[in-house]
Amino acid sequence: MTTDLDLPELRPYLDGADHVDVKSATSSAGFREVVARSLSWQPAWLKALFAARVLLARLIRLDEPSAPRGREIRPEDVSFTPGDTMAFFTVADGAEDRFLVVEAADNHLTGRLAVTAEPVAEGNLYKAITIVHYHRRAGRFYFNLIRPFHHIVVRRMLAAGTRER
Repeated sequence: MTTDLDLPELRPYLDGADHVDVKSATSSAGFREVVARSLSWQPAWLKALFAARVLLARLIRLDEPSAPRGREIRPEDVSFTPGDTMAFFTVADGAEDRFLVVEAADNHLTGRLAVTAEPVAEGNLYKAITIVHYHRRAGRFYFNLIRPFHHIVVRRMLAAGTRER
């Protein structure tokens, strides 16, 4: 069986990446449910972080300084069609029950989140893979500044998506 980073479909996104990290969790929940709950997860403290990001974004002249407006995503809203949007991401690639790649791009970096599923005895081993490509020095500065928060956010986001109900 292949592992998440061995998926041939992820290779174009991983090539030349400046940062890659993987968070994992096991759940019996279905793929669409995990993705929908993960992308819908927005506790108050996360909204506050995004509000603080607006100030930083203006300082380093990002194209998209506004905070993302979130709405709850239902499993049936999860799309695998490139170009569709979910939360503040654009779908880049995907295959039902296997993987989904969504991205957010700005003038300083492109960040992608890939969610993969691998069958295991307990259901599926889900992985949230962050892939970042810097476009200029501001991208490296920005990502290194938010990196400690990023690890917490993605870990908690995946935990919210895979939580047994």
